[in-house]
Amino acid sequence: MNAPEAAPDFVTPSGVEMRRCYGPGAAAPGELGRAGAYPFTRGIQETMYRGRLWTMRQYAGFGTARQTNARFRWLLEQGQTGLSTAFDLPTQMGLDADDPRAKGEVGRVGVHVGTVDDMEELFAGIPLDQVSTSLTINATAAVLLAFYVALAKRRGTDVKALRGTLQNDILKEFIARGTQVFPVAPSLRLCADAMEWSLAHAPRFHPISISGYHMREAGADAVQEVAFTFANAQVYIAALRERGIGIDVLGPKLAFFFGCHNHFLEEIAKFRAARRVWARLMRDEHGARDPRSQALRFHVQTCGSTLTSRQPLNNAMRVSWQALAAVLGGAQSLHTNSYDEALALPSEESAQLALRTQQILAHETGIPDVVDPVAGAWAVEALTDELDRRVTQALRSVRERGGMLRLIEEEIPQREIQESAYRWQQGVESGRRGVVGVNVLQVEERPSRRARLKVSPRLEAEQVRRLRAFRRRRDAAACAAALERLREAAAAPRENLFALLLAAAEARATIGEIFGTLRGVFGEQHGR
Repeated sequence: MNAPEAAPDFVTPSGVEMRRCYGPGAAAPGELGRAGAYPFTRGIQETMYRGRLWTMRQYAGFGTARQTNARFRWLLEQGQTGLSTAFDLPTQMGLDADDPRAKGEVGRVGVHVGTVDDMEELFAGIPLDQVSTSLTINATAAVLLAFYVALAKRRGTDVKALRGTLQNDILKEFIARGTQVFPVAPSLRLCADAMEWSLAHAPRFHPISISGYHMREAGADAVQEVAFTFANAQVYIAALRERGIGIDVLGPKLAFFFGCHNHFLEEIAKFRAARRVWARLMRDEHGARDPRSQALRFHVQTCGSTLTSRQPLNNAMRVSWQALAAVLGGAQSLHTNSYDEALALPSEESAQLALRTQQILAHETGIPDVVDPVAGAWAVEALTDELDRRVTQALRSVRERGGMLRLIEEEIPQREIQESAYRWQQGVESGRRGVVGVNVLQVEERPSRRARLKVSPRLEAEQVRRLRAFRRRRDAAACAAALERLREAAAAPRENLFALLLAAAEARATIGEIFGTLRGVFGEQHGR
């Protein structure tokens, strides 16, 4: 008769049971290898942060382009080393500020950029060839990139010198966010068009950041986050390979975006396991031989879903531990949330503290002086091995069920994430999962008198006035001709549309006019 299995030492939020992790008798961890070499478990550079710190890329955007430009310049003065732009919902959905569907949303959850002039004001006084910029946009990513390139050309900046990342990950919109505009096929076409153009003309720019972050925020666990992200990546790779782009041309330009949740050890192990899984996928399934294709480069944002409106100062500690996990996990770029984001737009004080959190990690803790400080720790190595196994198994399941496009159309990943979110919330409500200030150590709070940043209701009217003045100043015939050429090309399924999007931007078409033209060809498909 077999003896009953011992109770686990602990169970991670993803359900990984950990036993005998702390000393003699523990299962031997996988081969550690070294940083900078396949399978990159310990990091993608041999010297990691000893050679170069991660990019401190705080996400910002609200109100008008002028307001966000002021925040950008202030963040750069505070020592931020990269910009990351948040866009409002009308910009994300391809709507002009005077569109009735945009009413009440202009400048609310990000900055409104509807024209190339808005883009110019957004980056006023900021040299595009000297600052790495992330454009965090998806359905309208190709149009925003066209505005950005048009601005660079207007300034005489060499497009080949542009550095940064276009998020451009439309599949996760169908899975987790719901801000897609077109059906899957034309959405994927626009994504691939921007990628193909960028690979040929902007070699220092990453034309996609494949995102697990939004799925994690929607309720995915760590295994789902990584597996679904890599399954989406397989779709993008296939789309570009069909266009004749070699894997070792494409591979070095693929970037990724993950969240960092509260379970410190699991999150560190997640990043290490993800590097190992990606290296195998690229080498063994896609035949990549360039180590830069096999190496997983990723940005991390601390998870907004972990922030609480109760006792908001506690969020500063949550963010600090999540940032530490991201750094110990080997991130190339990091955004740290502000502690007051569960209440309102971040104030300057809270945004500064969020950035200082990264800077203290970088300059005071000594952690960057060591390559992979957690290497060899039994708990971390065993978790890394187990997460590697589970992610690999989940990817195999996606493939066996017909691939990610088919699963998205059948809404299977959506349902699985919803089920995971429900299990998490059940744990909080039952008390099995403790959240300090919510179901643990609750105390009556005094109302906060702290000033909060708010978007003026007059902003929308101001943006509409700017838009109408923009239209009056342009050559209407040239703009209409550029849009007609775009419409004709969109109806031809194999033509790359990016050059025509750029031409429309330079002819001073607005985002609403460009997307209105494409809606007439592609139709619409919105989230439920």
